[in-house]
Amino acid sequence: MKVFRRLRVKLLEENKIRKYLAYAAGEIILVVIGILIALGINNSNEKRIIREKGQKYLVGLHQEFKTSRRKLAELIAVNHRNYEGAKQILQYISGESDLPDEKLFSELLFNTFAFDIAFNPNNSLLNEMINSGSVKDIRNAELRIQLTNWISTLEDIAKQENDLGLQREKVIDIFRSDESSLRTVMDLAGVSEHEIGLKPASQHKSNLKLLKSTTFENNVLHFVISCRATEISHYQPLMDDINRILELLEKETRQ
Repeated sequence: MKVFRRLRVKLLEENKIRKYLAYAAGEIILVVIGILIALGINNSNEKRIIREKGQKYLVGLHQEFKTSRRKLAELIAVNHRNYEGAKQILQYISGESDLPDEKLFSELLFNTFAFDIAFNPNNSLLNEMINSGSVKDIRNAELRIQLTNWISTLEDIAKQENDLGLQREKVIDIFRSDESSLRTVMDLAGVSEHEIGLKPASQHKSNLKLLKSTTFENNVLHFVISCRATEISHYQPLMDDINRILELLEKETRQ
């Protein structure tokens, strides 16, 4: 009987241990499941936050590039106007057009060479995304590449604009000598009085002799070539890039 009791006690103890182990295992499984659920919820929230942040970035980029497109369109118009003005001067030089009077020539000189051009796009949000590494979160691979290449493209544009500016300066430098009169240009183009409040001179030195200067013609030719290259080889492809980026952004923001 004693042996039977001891065996019974031993079986009860083993049964308790098995129940305890089963209970402990169940608790561990519940904890693991809870952790996995929590991680899943956390990951889902993080993905949602990244997705929402990405959408805000895309909307902001869309506005930035629309503004940049408007600026570039205005710049293309100014550059083309300068190009046409310089071409008109070359036609006067070559005799293709009747010679202008002093006032018309002064207005043409001022409108063609007075204004330097430089593309200044809105890049604040894009720079923030690049610096924070957020560009990698954009799902569209082509859009990521376009945005990544944008900065280097602008560097090429700046180099061309710098060359154009140098050619413009070479034309303007002619008016730093005694052979030409900047005052005549400013007075007859209405700049002296209306822009800087300077009373026009009583007499003006003629600049029409520039139309017989080979140096002047060469400088204007270099300017025309640079204007043309800026528009055809740089500004127009850049406009195509902007339009494609806007197209991709519109597609992504609709999703």
